[in-house]
Amino acid sequence: MYHNGMYHFFYQYNPRGPTWGDGKLSWGHSVSGDLVNWADVGNALDPTSPFDVNGCWSGSATVLPGGRPAILYTGMDDANKAQVQNVAFAKNPSDPLLREWEKPSCNPVIPMPEDVTGNNFRDPTEAWRGRDGLWRVAVAAEVAGVGSLLVYRSADFLHWERNAGAPLHAASSRDGDGPAVLECPDLFPMAAPGAMEGLDVSASRAGVLHVLKLSDFAKEDHYMVGRYDDEKDTFTPAEPERGGDCANWRRLDHGHLYASKSFYDARKKRRVLWAWVDETDGGGEGRGWAGIQAFPRAMWLDTDGKRLVQWPVEEIETLRRKRVGLQWATEVEAGGRKEIAGIVSSRADVQAVFEIPNLEEAETLDPKWLQDPKGLCAEKGASVPGGVGPFGLLVMASGDLKEHTAIFFRVFKHLDTYKVLMCTDLTKSSTRAEGVKIPSYGAFLDVDVEKDKSLSLRTLIDHTVVESFADGGRTCMTARMYPEHAATSSSRLYAFNYGAGAVKVSKLEAWELATAAVNGGGHF
Repeated sequence: MYHNGMYHFFYQYNPRGPTWGDGKLSWGHSVSGDLVNWADVGNALDPTSPFDVNGCWSGSATVLPGGRPAILYTGMDDANKAQVQNVAFAKNPSDPLLREWEKPSCNPVIPMPEDVTGNNFRDPTEAWRGRDGLWRVAVAAEVAGVGSLLVYRSADFLHWERNAGAPLHAASSRDGDGPAVLECPDLFPMAAPGAMEGLDVSASRAGVLHVLKLSDFAKEDHYMVGRYDDEKDTFTPAEPERGGDCANWRRLDHGHLYASKSFYDARKKRRVLWAWVDETDGGGEGRGWAGIQAFPRAMWLDTDGKRLVQWPVEEIETLRRKRVGLQWATEVEAGGRKEIAGIVSSRADVQAVFEIPNLEEAETLDPKWLQDPKGLCAEKGASVPGGVGPFGLLVMASGDLKEHTAIFFRVFKHLDTYKVLMCTDLTKSSTRAEGVKIPSYGAFLDVDVEKDKSLSLRTLIDHTVVESFADGGRTCMTARMYPEHAATSSSRLYAFNYGAGAVKVSKLEAWELATAAVNGGGHF
């Protein structure tokens, strides 16, 4: 949250080890003036009370009228390890660091409902105020075996009553034959389609669209744009044809990213999204942490009113140092590679525009892949020559190219048009024999490449993390990579084209990024 000139980040923290352990988690607390450099200010919450003694789990922060911040969070109680919802308040709201928090004795403020099954009742959203003046909060729950989102109302933030109507959202699991567990819900209003400014969570003027975001348990983050009615606490999706299973909604990120949360940044009048990216090499114990945060992203509604646009917050650009541009002729010939030299490419910000002079060589798309772009990326990875593509970037590459991660495009013919596939190919990202997950990620872009004849890409590289934003942030893809060569030698960066015809790089800028200060030092 943003409060009194500072950004506050609360996160799940185990003081006794880098991994989940016994689940008796605390809330770590870091503060920042710029969303880039962070300082630890000690734990905000610890599992010290009967209503959270087995763990202070996820939740959200809300700034109340008068400027007093409050936290709603899930606690594991001492009786049955039941998941209950608790509240805590900033002890001294005038302290810019908000170092002390107090839990009132009336906790839990929302006990486990009788119809919740599987002890799945957690992750309250940021609270918002309806036009009737009552506070509302949504909590993810498994109700009678169905993943649901329950809304509670309160006049004083202490006494909460469940909405008597149907859940805000309810759906069966991906395969339709078992319970669905949902996590880290988020419901927030958006400015008019195409407008980049954000709205406070309680904005409710006529015509305002909302986004409902859900995390499909331990899998992915999905969202739906729609209309929220604060009188009935109902949500009407803008794309009802996608159904009630959030697994069929739009993906927030097509790579490895989970448990995202957003907040309204009153300083810059924008909505900011921040997400968790856990380790994929099983190395949490030895490394000292089991997950990191991705780069913070500004987020707004696209002109179609159905999808989100995400872009790294502008403050990331303060880390830019040395810049390099095109160092060779703009054309990358068929089967060619051009090195982008002169910067430390293990932490870099790269922006490129690729122009495609000829689409005639595009391969024909087998319709079976239309619903499985990830599978298509695995089938036709960066090392598989094509017609138009693969072309893009090779990042964290060793000198002999035995290790590299490829972010690329490939164009296919489909009926009377063209489909653009975006991939992040990790299959050659590491030569480690075991323990490292090296999948391929994929997505089809919603672009008219026949008309535009160009594709844009921005890629942020931060040691073991690569985040890519295509088509101006309409398609995002995050991945983890663990190259062995990085321990003893520098990495290289290339533009490449393994298609049948030449590709023109009409724009290329790459910046070396400085190291951010994070809780005492180190990179993200």
